[in-house]
Amino acid sequence: MGDLHRIAEKERPITPQPGFAEVLRRHRHAARLTLEQLAEASGVSARTLSDMERGRSKGPQHRTVTALADALGLADADRRQLVELAREGRLRDHWSRPTGLCELPRSVDDFTGRAAELAWTSELLRAGDAPGVGLITGSAGLGKTTLTVRAAHALRPDFPDGVFFLDLFGMSPRPLPADEALGLLLRALGVADQQIPGDVAGRASLYRSLLRDRRVLIVLDNAASEEQVRPLLPGGGAGKALVTSRRLLAGLEGVRRLGVGPLPLLEATELLTGILKERGASDEGSAVWQLAQLCGGLPLALRIAGNRLVSRPGWNAADLAARLTNEERRLDQLSAGDLKIATAFGLSYEQLAHSTRRVFRRLALVPGRNFDAALAGAVGGTSIEGAWDALDELVDLGLLQDSASGRYRFHDLVRLFARDRLRQEEPAAERDALTATMTSWLLRMATTAGRWFEPGYGRPDRPGPGLSSLEEAGHWLRVDADNWLGALRHAAGAGRFADVLDCAESMHWFSDRWMHAPHWHEVFTLGSEAAAALGDPARQAAQLNLLAWAHLVPREDLETSLRYAAQAMDLATRSAATSQIALAHHIAAGALRRLGRLDEAIAAETRAAEMFKADGDIDQYCQCLGALGTCLRDAGHYAEALEQYLGLWALLNDDGSGMSPSAAAFTRPIALARVGECLGLLGRRAEAIGKLTEAISLMEQVELPVPQARSLETLAALLAGEGRTGESRQAYARAAEVYEAVGDAEESSRCRDLANAAS
Repeated sequence: MGDLHRIAEKERPITPQPGFAEVLRRHRHAARLTLEQLAEASGVSARTLSDMERGRSKGPQHRTVTALADALGLADADRRQLVELAREGRLRDHWSRPTGLCELPRSVDDFTGRAAELAWTSELLRAGDAPGVGLITGSAGLGKTTLTVRAAHALRPDFPDGVFFLDLFGMSPRPLPADEALGLLLRALGVADQQIPGDVAGRASLYRSLLRDRRVLIVLDNAASEEQVRPLLPGGGAGKALVTSRRLLAGLEGVRRLGVGPLPLLEATELLTGILKERGASDEGSAVWQLAQLCGGLPLALRIAGNRLVSRPGWNAADLAARLTNEERRLDQLSAGDLKIATAFGLSYEQLAHSTRRVFRRLALVPGRNFDAALAGAVGGTSIEGAWDALDELVDLGLLQDSASGRYRFHDLVRLFARDRLRQEEPAAERDALTATMTSWLLRMATTAGRWFEPGYGRPDRPGPGLSSLEEAGHWLRVDADNWLGALRHAAGAGRFADVLDCAESMHWFSDRWMHAPHWHEVFTLGSEAAAALGDPARQAAQLNLLAWAHLVPREDLETSLRYAAQAMDLATRSAATSQIALAHHIAAGALRRLGRLDEAIAAETRAAEMFKADGDIDQYCQCLGALGTCLRDAGHYAEALEQYLGLWALLNDDGSGMSPSAAAFTRPIALARVGECLGLLGRRAEAIGKLTEAISLMEQVELPVPQARSLETLAALLAGEGRTGESRQAYARAAEVYEAVGDAEESSRCRDLANAAS
């Protein structure tokens, strides 16, 4: 019987001894205390108690356990058991978490901003037992490591089993290999050297098994590649990880991504102010604001600027801002001790393939703030396919920023770095040749695009991709305006007058489509100067007429418009350029009408119409007919004005009129809107509303935003007169949106006020 009893005892399953968490919870329940009540009685926080009872804190300090035993009124045996279980937990914790290995760096005291990013990390890492790996990416100097360390310190209480930090040296010539990284992390997690497997797969397996049941946060800083990072990520369970990298690591699966950008100007100024408070002196607020702008919101640049001022009490913010204003010296000035903004960018530059480095530094020649792959290929001396590859690599390393529209741009400081690399690595003669090539490409594209809008112009030869239609040509001219205008300036400075004049002339009809653009004054001034340099008075007269238009329509500087029209008239008369004489009369008439000199305006417009008709220029003749109708309207002759516009409307819709289709498409919605205006002025509101509604729709199709906004205002007033308040409010609101889209904030605000008043 005894033997049978011993066998039964041997086969009986062993009941595991209760741990500290279970014993503490049992004693609290026996005492009928809530967590809050025990916290109040013991002086131990309710959150700490919760961590203990959930097993997240297995070995609390002796004084904490004593306070709990006193609050629970435990007798000798129960008291000794609780104290002993806590001691065992501390011993296990000691062996599993050696100190000093992969320790988290300190968090800077003057950390500023990044509230949304910190909230993102907190939400990700506190999401229960769901897998949590966050990847934080961005270019050099954006403070990815500082942000991640800050987040890790804030979240340390959520990871009682440890927060570990490992620099993967992703920008060094030899990034930390995965097997070495795993060895360091395994030792930090308490694994003895002799227990660490020799191969990557074995180390990764052991590492994931340790993280599965431990509330551990692993911070992997400065990752080089997907291959380096994958073995270092938790495989699920309690362990979490944050990874930072300058690269996008697009192939990394199962991670949540956060792209970090520059600090907003307000937060950048706050960071600088926080650094400078150590000086004990007060810097001018405007100078600190200017410094923040010059640093482009880049935290590393801001810290360098702040540290330079702190270490030199005799300087002030205005002095340093003045130094940074010089672009040629800005990168040199952003240096403090071992902190150098150029060094940070240089580490990324060294990671690039040689062909990509060439494209990167040559892109510094682009005159505008952004560009596409076609321009990158032209300036980089590569095919469109080669440009895409280079741009992808640059975006991947954070040296360029991309957008959904297929445009790319530099951060201002990165552009200066690229310019410096270009000066250092390519001789002056080569740089000049590259600039000339890019200028030619841009002017050829702009001139060809502009000619799509000339009446009767056939399909132009395409000098590059994306200009196979009127719509594509217009889009290119708008989005690349800073680039082709910069090329126009450079060509003018280089004495390439024929190219400048060809480009300026090609913008004649397109300028009507984009009349609100701010640069027509400069375009036609450069064109006029180029024609004068070439000794061609007829073409100079044409450019002066366009310059007069630029002051008449977009600017409404009427006296200046008349002055340029008079100069054009004089040159055109001397060179017998009949068409330019007529155009000068037409533009002068527009200025005279706006000045209220209606008799003079009608006489000048009538003379222009006669000359254009005699010259067979039906397109311009129709413009004059419309302008005469506007003169009659302004004079209060609404019935005569309506008759004039209806005659123009009939001509526009007559296939045999000789008018070019593109000019008819442009003029038709404006003429129809004028018909609607006159009907409204004659009290025929219902008819007027119908005509204006149709005209507004046509204007949207052919992209005439300013006339569209004005017609929407007229429509809104007519709708209000009909008692259709809701529709009137919508029309005013839409007019405000259109004005805002073309950059006219004053008119947009006025229309919003009218919309609100109609409520």
